[in-house]
Amino acid sequence: MTHASTKKLLQTALALGFLALTGEREADGEEAAVSSSPRPVVVVEIAKTLGRLIAEEDTDGDRKITVDDRPAGREGRGDKRFSLIAADGRVFEVAGTYFLSNLLQELELAGGRSGGVAAIDFDRVFENPVRRISRSIGERFWDALTRRIDADNLEALLGDEKIAAGGVRYLYVPATDAPAFAYFSKIAAGRPALRLRVARLPATVTAGFVRDLGVRHGLLSLALERTAEGAYAGVPFVVPGGRFNEMYGWDSYFEALGLLRDGRVGLAKAMVDNFVYQITHYGKILNANRTYYLTRSQPPFLTSMALAVYRRLPPTADARVWLAGVMRAAIEEYHGVWMNHDRLTDTGLSRYFGSGRGPPPEVERGHFDAIYRPYAHRLGLETRKFESLYKAGRIAVPELDRFFVHDRCVRESGHDTTYRFEGDRCADFVTVDLNALLYKMEIDIGRTIERVFGGRLAATPAADGSSAVWYARAAKRKRLIDRYLWDERRGMYFDYDVVNKRRYAYVSATTLYPLWAWHGDDPSTRLVERKRAARLVRTALAVLEMPGGVAASSLHSRGPVTDARPVRQWDYPNGWAPHQMLIWRGLLNHRLDRTAHRLIYRWLYTITRNAADYNGTIPEKLDVVKRSHKVFAEYGNVGTKFAYITKEGFGWMNASYQVGLSLLPPGLRARLERLVPPESIFGK
Repeated sequence: MTHASTKKLLQTALALGFLALTGEREADGEEAAVSSSPRPVVVVEIAKTLGRLIAEEDTDGDRKITVDDRPAGREGRGDKRFSLIAADGRVFEVAGTYFLSNLLQELELAGGRSGGVAAIDFDRVFENPVRRISRSIGERFWDALTRRIDADNLEALLGDEKIAAGGVRYLYVPATDAPAFAYFSKIAAGRPALRLRVARLPATVTAGFVRDLGVRHGLLSLALERTAEGAYAGVPFVVPGGRFNEMYGWDSYFEALGLLRDGRVGLAKAMVDNFVYQITHYGKILNANRTYYLTRSQPPFLTSMALAVYRRLPPTADARVWLAGVMRAAIEEYHGVWMNHDRLTDTGLSRYFGSGRGPPPEVERGHFDAIYRPYAHRLGLETRKFESLYKAGRIAVPELDRFFVHDRCVRESGHDTTYRFEGDRCADFVTVDLNALLYKMEIDIGRTIERVFGGRLAATPAADGSSAVWYARAAKRKRLIDRYLWDERRGMYFDYDVVNKRRYAYVSATTLYPLWAWHGDDPSTRLVERKRAARLVRTALAVLEMPGGVAASSLHSRGPVTDARPVRQWDYPNGWAPHQMLIWRGLLNHRLDRTAHRLIYRWLYTITRNAADYNGTIPEKLDVVKRSHKVFAEYGNVGTKFAYITKEGFGWMNASYQVGLSLLPPGLRARLERLVPPESIFGK
């Protein structure tokens, strides 16, 4: 390591505002020889060095080095200074929370707790946090989040925490996929140690079938492909991370955007292929590929995802054939799911629904105790006994049945949970987000048929193969969105209560979805006219824009929080990556670039600041008011619990970082790399 390198690293440390001192000296105090290029530092005892670093600097015992580690105990412990001893006797001093946490991570990557000799790249230890986060996502996180369902990968998937340890593990295959059933059955027979039971789903999956699975819930197979050698391999997909170890509906769209930014076109395309498989064999894009979710979908992004991939493919006949297949699947999803009798309302707009009976089977025991308790007392039963009888269908409680219809609905919306649906009546609302997404789907299909397939998509019914039909459907939906969801007096879009026949003025980040639902190069496909868009942005951001990004709802709409009415995760003060990404693109669509850049900067600063202060943490969600990852409402915060180093971040948060960086002007990126707070740039 040269003097120039040391000076540069020290300047970087000071510019970032960290307490940081970097130095290099020979063990006998003599100055190190000058080298023309940086050299890796060879450490002989990686495990011992890692243990010493943790012992000295991890004062709160969480196996990370963060700003929460305070000086404690013996002199020097927790003083944010560490002497790294190289194999040749040189001593390197590393100081400051961020740099020490980087050193911890590099030691772990080099062999960690079991390692011997390894080289540590000091450029990585003193790497700028923006570049370090982005590089980690591109080089490590996507791979760590990638899964396949095939012979080589089943064991890891079957070890998921949702599957009972020591018991039979179930894998279900659609009735329509005989080759997959034969393939997985052969694996189960040849590898008894897997304790795998492969089952074929019935031709028609009913709510009763899903309810009665009980302990037999399991994974659902996804697409297989043939390798060059003729063997089967699972088509890969990306999972969100942590306990979410399956392919999720709307997460996948945002993950795909991140993958495309990182040049992972093949993986993004594979995820589209898995969605086409789901529509073909399960009848819908699933909430996720487990039997829990056979009766519900998630927000529809297939056409947007497919077109994003298609634009990155070589312009070949094969690419056109691929896109045609995806569009046919999207048309099937459109009619079979979003325009079916459960979801299409008398308004002509659609709602989230989610069929099924009883409670959603994926929730943990005790989750609904407060709901069950009054009914149990009324019947003189213990809560657990009542729950067992109700779930088995041996006690009929129509009021509870209605409650769970709404509960499944909000889970299909992806916004589980929120106070957004007055009285928790999600199924009674046609929502801004869903209908904006469906408008975009209609426009996508129409435009693709017109521009790629010459106005007619082959092998589809006459009513679906024409671009004119899809444009007409979109125009009709636009009129209905304006009629039912736009509130002229308040200047925002609101969900519409079809039972009480009124808009419910709950300000959610979803009010801005219509800005996104537009092909920005074609004025005829604009869902929101420019004048209205400017007003919408002004009124919505006045109550939704926070120091760290856009909140999921306004404080006023969420209302007071009490012990009986706790914070819900899809409400103020929390912010979520999908909302940010859709809003950024919507603003850019409408040439509101300065506003978009401000919001992007707020979000990326919050991620970067938390990663720098908390050992590289990339969480599922953020408190955008406090600019903190310490959000533990309802289900906790995936991505915050790890030791030494985060292996994967969180899927759509990773994507938001990569996409946001690609949209940020160079000047703002330079300030972000110096961790300049947003208020120093934009004011309050």
